[in-house]
Amino acid sequence: MDDFGSLIVQNLALIVVAVVILLAVTSAVKIVPQSEKYVVERFVRLHAVLGPGINLTVPFLDRVAHRISILERQLPTNSQDAITADNVLVQVETSVFYRIIEPEKTVYRIRDIDAAIATTVTGIVRSEIGTMELDGVQSNRAQLITRIRESLANVVDDWGIEVTRAEILDVNLDQATRAAMLQQLNAERARRAQVTEAEGKRRAVELAADGELYAAEQLAKAKRVLADAEAYATAAIAQAISKNGLEAAQYQVALKQVEALADIGKGHGKQVVLVPAAALDAFTDAFGLLRGRSSS
Repeated sequence: MDDFGSLIVQNLALIVVAVVILLAVTSAVKIVPQSEKYVVERFVRLHAVLGPGINLTVPFLDRVAHRISILERQLPTNSQDAITADNVLVQVETSVFYRIIEPEKTVYRIRDIDAAIATTVTGIVRSEIGTMELDGVQSNRAQLITRIRESLANVVDDWGIEVTRAEILDVNLDQATRAAMLQQLNAERARRAQVTEAEGKRRAVELAADGELYAAEQLAKAKRVLADAEAYATAAIAQAISKNGLEAAQYQVALKQVEALADIGKGHGKQVVLVPAAALDAFTDAFGLLRGRSSS
């Protein structure tokens, strides 16, 4: 037992040196996870930022002061009031996503990064909405989000963070404004209905006019065809007269008289037809001319 004690006393220095070396190695080697970065201080001042993997530091001089997660973060949904360019009070709900890319700036330049970003977003949202009318806020939401994200990125660059997304979740209106907008919407719908009805009536009138015009054109064409036929018949009679003399003309007149008497006889309800003596003479003349033309 005394020999064991004396052995420990003799090798105490070596044991102390081994322990010190083990602690130094343990202190010097820093294994950083993939999702984090370490901020190292030397003599309470910023010395280095350690990235993911195995890193070597100076034992007992360098100290890991901050372990910063570089994962993307989401701020709690924030709601703020804003006034549009046409003096409408709206309540805007926003959500911001960001991640830390330069931990040394985040650690030594800002104390509460989440509160700082939320306050900045509130100011930017109010400023941007103040330049737009309510209709523009509702219809150009994508453009508004882009402008907010760009303005926010310029402000938070000094804090070592990157804004990955900025979203406007909802734009709410007070009850009076909603009622006024609903009334305006109903009036617009009524106006569109009246315009549609007026357009329908105008189109109906145009179609009716087109139909009448088409009918008139067809009637004019028919009259032109009849006129051409009459002209052709007149030319044929004139040619016959020029060849056969007055006898052909008398024959045509007598034939027309006979046709007229035949039409009179075809009338409904006419049981007795009184034929004047001149009509009988017309028959006689027509038959006589017909026999004369046949013998010739």
